[in-house]
Amino acid sequence: MRSTRTTFTRRGFLGLAAAAAASPALAACGGGLGSSGSGSGTVKFWDMPWSTPAYNTAAKKITQAYAPSSGNPKASYQTIQWSNFYQTFSSAIASKTGPAISTGGGFQAFQFDEQGQIAHADNVIDALRKNGQYDDFLPGVLDAFKSDKGYVALPWQLDLRVFWYRKSLFDKAGASVPTDWPSLLEAGKALKRIGVIGFCTGSGTGNFMGNHLMIAMMINNGGGVFTPDGQLDLLNDRNVEAIEFVSELVSNGVIDPAAVSYTLDNMDTQWKSSRTGYGLYVTGLPQRVGDTSGDIIAASPLTGPHGDKATLVFPNNIMMYKNTPSQASSEAFLVYYMGQLKHLWQQKLMSALPVFKSITELPEFAGDPNNVKIVKEYQPISKTFASRGTALDANIAVLDGGQAINQFTQTILTGKTDAKSALKTFQSGLQSVIKS
Repeated sequence: MRSTRTTFTRRGFLGLAAAAAASPALAACGGGLGSSGSGSGTVKFWDMPWSTPAYNTAAKKITQAYAPSSGNPKASYQTIQWSNFYQTFSSAIASKTGPAISTGGGFQAFQFDEQGQIAHADNVIDALRKNGQYDDFLPGVLDAFKSDKGYVALPWQLDLRVFWYRKSLFDKAGASVPTDWPSLLEAGKALKRIGVIGFCTGSGTGNFMGNHLMIAMMINNGGGVFTPDGQLDLLNDRNVEAIEFVSELVSNGVIDPAAVSYTLDNMDTQWKSSRTGYGLYVTGLPQRVGDTSGDIIAASPLTGPHGDKATLVFPNNIMMYKNTPSQASSEAFLVYYMGQLKHLWQQKLMSALPVFKSITELPEFAGDPNNVKIVKEYQPISKTFASRGTALDANIAVLDGGQAINQFTQTILTGKTDAKSALKTFQSGLQSVIKS
């Protein structure tokens, strides 16, 4: 499916930033959401192509089915392409022709919030408490969006990084599925001996998986780019230990020497053609590469050298803007839309994880054992780029989409320097572009 492919593409705007319920339930709670305003105009909802075109068709139908309470306007739906989307949003917001509500880049809300353009979602949270949806959120998914001023956005899907393996290759290599770092190295060597890639990753054009691997291994070891209060801390011992281990995978040929140039298409081909046995990738990998054999399986999370378990997550979100026919109308529509999300997973249009427990229990979702395992074992230990803290901000966007992390990843994958030197350069690169 294209959903996971666009999951990465959506981050293309970040480098630019571095440089410069059911409907009846809504009717009951929507009326108390802020002041009603004039009710003139239309609540414009801009959405991205998160999956195949069938996704946008379904999301448009949900939007058009919205029946606002008296005095509130209806909602309109528009698909915004990922290509140059940050410029599209920026120009429209500046000219006051932009949306009232949108999905978008993972950290877009925090960047526009800094510009004073985001309407906080606290009233929506209160409404979800009243209709019971607040208690339906998976543990911790709201934490990242709580700022000192309020909730910057609402999460609606989780883009998790998961360890996958191809069972037939492990059987052929006589290897055990890794449970920790030493067994990962040994399994990788065994897979290499039968002529396949022991750990699949990449850092070619448009491919952020190598970057995500570096951060995922840091947080899997109890480290992270930032301190709990958001200060840069790349040179801590846990990070050094993690990158030294990745370098060991490189030096042993477990990570392909050509990985530095692998695109997402290259990685997909390796998984699809049984040329790799293990790696960190997106949820829904079998569906992504069209493998229906059941041979590609979600492995359990790895245990780090000090007993830590963690994986990386990008909580994609829906945000509201201050330019709206009325704030109450935006809030009412958002409450409605959150209540309709289940239909997207019931139609199997999404490969990312939903944010609501009730959706994870639907037969259309829970019928896939990989989904069940990921929700049970990965989601509770997932952490964002903000780890060791929890709250996101615009600095996370600069980290995720800037050149410093790309250069760091490529340096490690090519084995050009030692872990401490690479981390020192990485920290210097970030210090020059983030806000203290």
